[in-house]
Amino acid sequence: MSRSDAIARTGARVLLVDAAQRVLLMRGADPARPDQPYWFTVGGGLDPGETSAQGASRELYEETGLAVEPAALGAAVWHEIVEFPWDGQWYRQDQEYFLVRVPEWDVRPAALTELEVRWVDAYRWWSFAELRATAERFYPPDLPDLVQRLLGVPC
Repeated sequence: MSRSDAIARTGARVLLVDAAQRVLLMRGADPARPDQPYWFTVGGGLDPGETSAQGASRELYEETGLAVEPAALGAAVWHEIVEFPWDGQWYRQDQEYFLVRVPEWDVRPAALTELEVRWVDAYRWWSFAELRATAERFYPPDLPDLVQRLLGVPC
């Protein structure tokens, strides 16, 4: 369903995967619905004039402390257009995903926005099995299949 009043924006997201083939997700909530937390990938909206790779690199550093140069991200591995509500307003975000593999990473946010400080309350490395078994909400909803496909791991 498409909403004609949705604000259009462009974003970049990172599928951060460790050596144990777990994906890092952040947990937060919409300020208008604080009782409905959900898990999501690192990333967000692009700044004016920023490429998707630049935005993904910036967001990765700000939200996790991991510095990866935009050129080192390579090409985007997935693209989607998603609509979602945030604080009473609808958004339509055209976003690209980048895959970043690390042996391991201890999350140390470097520059969270005021909103992120208020509404992001956890980080967690999730296995594919844990994502499939959880009753908690996460986005994108087909994340385990997507990451397994990208890694060449049978689903």
